[in-house]
Amino acid sequence: MSKPKHNPEINLKGTLVSVFIVGILIIVMWLAVYLMYVAR
Repeated sequence: MSKPKHNPEINLKGTLVSVFIVGILIIVMWLAVYLMYVAR
């Protein structure tokens, strides 16, 4: 009996999108803290 093949590309695309979103959020937070520090 062979295992049914599933397409992993959909999962990987979702993972890539979520990693980009988390990375962008981290960069935005760092920029906000840096700009608050510079503006003081």
